[in-house]
Amino acid sequence: MRSHAPSPLCFRRPWLLLGAAALSLSAAASAHRWEDRSLGAGERAAALVAAMTPAEKVALVHGYFPPLARPAKELGMIPSAGHIPGVPRLGIPTLRESDASLGVANQVEQRKGDTATALPAGLATAATFNPELARMGGAMIGAEARAKTFNILLAGGVNLTRDPWNGRNFEYLGEDPLLAGVMGGEAIRGVESAHIVSTVKHFVLNAQETGRHVLDARIGEAALRESDLLAFQIAIERGRPGSVMCAYNKVNGDYACENDALLNGVLKGDWKYPGWVMSDWGAVHSTEKAALGGLDQQSGQELDRGMFFSEPFEKAVAAGRIPQARLDDMVRRILTGVIASGLMDDPVPETPQPIDLDTHADVAQAVAEQGMVLLKNDGGLLPLAKDARRIVLIGAHADVGVLSGGGSSQVRSTGGAPVEIALTEGEAASFARMTWHASSPLEAIRAAAPHAEVTYVDGTDAKAAAEAARGADMAIVFAWQWQSEAQDVETLSLPDGQDALIDAVAAANRRTLVVLETGGPVLMPWVEKVPAILQAWYPGQRGGEAIADILVGKVNPSGRLPITFPASADQAPRPMPMGLANLKAAVARRKAGNTIDYGMSAGVAPFAVDYREGADVGYRWYEKTGQKPLFPFGYGLSYTRFSYGKPIVESGAAPVVTLDITNDGGRAGADVAQVYVQGPKGNSRWRLAGFARVPLEPGQTGHVRIPLEPRTFARFDSASKSWIVDGGARRFRIGRSATDMIAEGTIDLAARRMAP
Repeated sequence: MRSHAPSPLCFRRPWLLLGAAALSLSAAASAHRWEDRSLGAGERAAALVAAMTPAEKVALVHGYFPPLARPAKELGMIPSAGHIPGVPRLGIPTLRESDASLGVANQVEQRKGDTATALPAGLATAATFNPELARMGGAMIGAEARAKTFNILLAGGVNLTRDPWNGRNFEYLGEDPLLAGVMGGEAIRGVESAHIVSTVKHFVLNAQETGRHVLDARIGEAALRESDLLAFQIAIERGRPGSVMCAYNKVNGDYACENDALLNGVLKGDWKYPGWVMSDWGAVHSTEKAALGGLDQQSGQELDRGMFFSEPFEKAVAAGRIPQARLDDMVRRILTGVIASGLMDDPVPETPQPIDLDTHADVAQAVAEQGMVLLKNDGGLLPLAKDARRIVLIGAHADVGVLSGGGSSQVRSTGGAPVEIALTEGEAASFARMTWHASSPLEAIRAAAPHAEVTYVDGTDAKAAAEAARGADMAIVFAWQWQSEAQDVETLSLPDGQDALIDAVAAANRRTLVVLETGGPVLMPWVEKVPAILQAWYPGQRGGEAIADILVGKVNPSGRLPITFPASADQAPRPMPMGLANLKAAVARRKAGNTIDYGMSAGVAPFAVDYREGADVGYRWYEKTGQKPLFPFGYGLSYTRFSYGKPIVESGAAPVVTLDITNDGGRAGADVAQVYVQGPKGNSRWRLAGFARVPLEPGQTGHVRIPLEPRTFARFDSASKSWIVDGGARRFRIGRSATDMIAEGTIDLAARRMAP
């Protein structure tokens, strides 16, 4: 008997399943069907596709980069990341795209005078372990984007931190797939609550900036599924982003934006993702391979080496090299994302609208306060004693502001930029500056401690700084390390002699606090010489106020590290950026030729990065190699104390751990309960399977119920393309961090097989 089952090719080329019936509706038969809100987004999108002309379809699959675009006719483009003209006769809106990882971006102030609310670094959001706050941050950005007439936000970065020196770590959400997926998904959900589209990015393994346009990231399928892909999968399930942005790099030999196995096989096939895949800006390398490999839209086409999805695309369709059904599928996916987000039924305003900046700044401050991590507090140096009369602040422009990370995520924050330093070389020089937000720790601490004399020295002279610190009730050194998209840091050491500065100040004053404004881990050779360390990350536009409130005890620190801090650079899987020699050779050739090239590839010779740690990212790597980091994942101190009751387990297919947590101290505070489950046979390393942030008043006991994500302790079977939970007893632990376990027990797991 002849089978009518779809061929395997259909599952790798999803548009082939659509058939003529799905996309060849006549315009008459489907007239205005797309306006019927009782229908699903996919049905409405299919009706729109049937009503579109060939030219209208092609126009939707490639976008302009406004700073460089020279369209044939005036399109009313806003200086921003991208612009895709709509189809007014069908009600399809023009798509206006903005970078938006940490707020509505305005790099190098391309829109003069346009400011926005700047969230702290993504790592600060992750450090809150508070999904609701992540959602609020996304909602804030979405509301501001909508008010500024943007309707596509290039947000949702969930790339895992595989290397501590990655220049873009600050944008992302740490090293654990569950934490990154949950927090990223909630942020996306917040953005799309404003009825605009959010992306999730950069799919996948965009794990370093050095050579990001030419490197080939190599990893096994199961390891990728259990790490980076799992973070994306969870984020997509929770946030339902309208679009997925593919990355610059290659993955196992193919560029991410023409990677059939990842885009058609995993994303659209296994995960049944209904939205569209847009490229990163400058990440397209072909027409036919990219289109057939799963890319639905070329973004910022002027930054690519060719306009691959405009005239060349039309010719490929006309010649039959790209099926008409594939073009229809691309357009249907774009429109599905637009409709599902609510954008088509609730278009953004035509002109800018008022923004509740004070309320939005409160969100930014809440993220900063909950995300700062108290790393050390020997002798109870913090909170600041009420009888402190003389406080000296040193370094990092703490008199005027707080540092922010660089690149496409750069927000021109409300209040302006008191310090801005241009770059003179490298890819980042074209769109990044070292920028401080106008939130002065000096002024904030003066306001929070009105009875103290609070002064500032710039720290450029270590001897003068030590002399200023001598005799003070507290010396606070603000240490910094700037990180940016398009470049990795070559060393984890603090720049500009700051280690020597801290040594000198600590020698002069034993009551020294170090506040770290960094985009990730740094080395701390002085860690035993100072009694207190506060990791402030890049704390956003209310960072100064947040720091002050924590120092005086108005806010009890509750952040937990979403990333491991190594004791030395050689503890990490790779002690320095891969391909650094290739990059330096390319720079030397350009200098020898007296040429300047800030282009995407910049002549860097291609190279491979073999991710030998596989799925053992971050804290799992340290367990695997038996190394003790400086500060572990999940770690963070408080001004109060918490105790835990005996955990109770609900076993089976969907296990849950419940327990009581009591605040035994005299201050209100929040604890983060972390549940780790031992991996399956063959990889028994512990994995974060659930967490909960629990705010408690003094003496209060909270009853916490923590569902466990089964894929975190399952194994991915490449042969059957499924997740497998091996039945039987499995150990679990309750931890204050990945290494500080306070209770342990057994879960009886039901054997199960889950879809990929």
